[in-house]
Amino acid sequence: MGRALGILGTMGRALGILGCCLALALPAAPRGSAIRPRRQPRPGGPSADTTCKNRPLDLVFIVDSSRSVQPEEFEKVKVFLSEMIDTLDVGERTTRVAVMNYASTVKVEFPLRTYFDKASLKEAVSRIEPLSAGTMTGLAIQTAMDEVFTEEMGTRPATLNIPKVVIVVTDGRPQDQVQEVAASARTAGIEIYAVGVDRADMQSLRIMASEPLDEHVFYVETYGVIEKLTSKFRETFCAVNVCALGIHDCEQFCVRNGRSYLCDCYEGYTLNPDKRTCSAVDTCAPGRHDCDQICVSNNGSYVCDCHEGYTLNPDKKTCSAMDMCAPGRHDCAQVCLSNDGSYSCGCYEGYTLNSDKKTCSAVDVCAPGRHDCEQVCVRGDLFFSCDCYQGYTLNPDKKTCSRAITSSLVTTEESCKCEAIAALQDSVTSRLEALSTKLDEVSEKLRAYQDRQQVV
Repeated sequence: MGRALGILGTMGRALGILGCCLALALPAAPRGSAIRPRRQPRPGGPSADTTCKNRPLDLVFIVDSSRSVQPEEFEKVKVFLSEMIDTLDVGERTTRVAVMNYASTVKVEFPLRTYFDKASLKEAVSRIEPLSAGTMTGLAIQTAMDEVFTEEMGTRPATLNIPKVVIVVTDGRPQDQVQEVAASARTAGIEIYAVGVDRADMQSLRIMASEPLDEHVFYVETYGVIEKLTSKFRETFCAVNVCALGIHDCEQFCVRNGRSYLCDCYEGYTLNPDKRTCSAVDTCAPGRHDCDQICVSNNGSYVCDCHEGYTLNPDKKTCSAMDMCAPGRHDCAQVCLSNDGSYSCGCYEGYTLNSDKKTCSAVDVCAPGRHDCEQVCVRGDLFFSCDCYQGYTLNPDKKTCSRAITSSLVTTEESCKCEAIAALQDSVTSRLEALSTKLDEVSEKLRAYQDRQQVV
């Protein structure tokens, strides 16, 4: 990093003529706002003059002091920082400056809340010593987020819309993972400039810097030719921000593009051919939404809905069949039968569904074909029972009948008497039948005899 840092002082002196310009540098709106453009700007657009816009910054220098930086080179880095401070409109209400020193460890030399005048800042810079080990650039950016860009350390509240800017100066390749950390910083609204010298890895510079890269990544072969960057810094720090000034004709969103600008549209809108106005896109067109069933357009956006009988899940995209048979969701008189987001009605046993498909009527359980009683069907409230005609008794199967035995209605003694009488009756009947037979025989013989006498 040696030879080039001397030139950094030269560049700082060249930038001294800019005065307010550096204070107005990086006027792009902070990232992470509620509405953001959908795509990267494209080159083109009206040009602007070179008038600087006076705008304050919360500016943090992150300086590499690893082993590859010789002591005399680091002294030139400090000269560069001092010259840069001279170009700033330093103050509590204007631009605040912090300096971080890193190698394999990170040291916050002073935060944003410490010094509000150039003399104190330059005195503090003169006392900085190199750390001389490693190149933990990712750790340095993470530390800036965690320990410097906080209101406790002097960063102004987001409501004031003060740009948060980091300028990283390094001559090496990061020895840690810088990509995710830098992305998190940019998402948090920190604009990152990467200045690489000599052996600095160009890919690493591009990974950590903000878009557009051609405005945020600078590289020189040695500090001896760093004056090449003077015009680039002047262009960056002094270009009029026509978007911030409102001197543009974009209908919705103005995107700064160096010394020019582009128009863009909010999410849900598309840029018209005039490159200025916007029209709402059909957000419910096939392929533009992820609704499971129904997409409802809503002023450049959309919401999801479901068919009847379905309810929207907590993910606000998919649908599930609701329980249509839950209390209060149906009008069935007796039984509700759920059926994939719909329902049908049924009836209890002994009832039949009426023509309205909702109410039920009791069926005639004793109608022909509805029961299995052998003789008599007795209708109940919902069911039936079987019975028998007089002189018959119901069998154990509760369906068929057998002729009743009357003797079962008398006592044992009476039964015995009855049996004796029955036996006597049977005996008498038998004797009478035998006697009758003999009388018939006698009568037959008498008729035969009388017939013979008549013949004689």
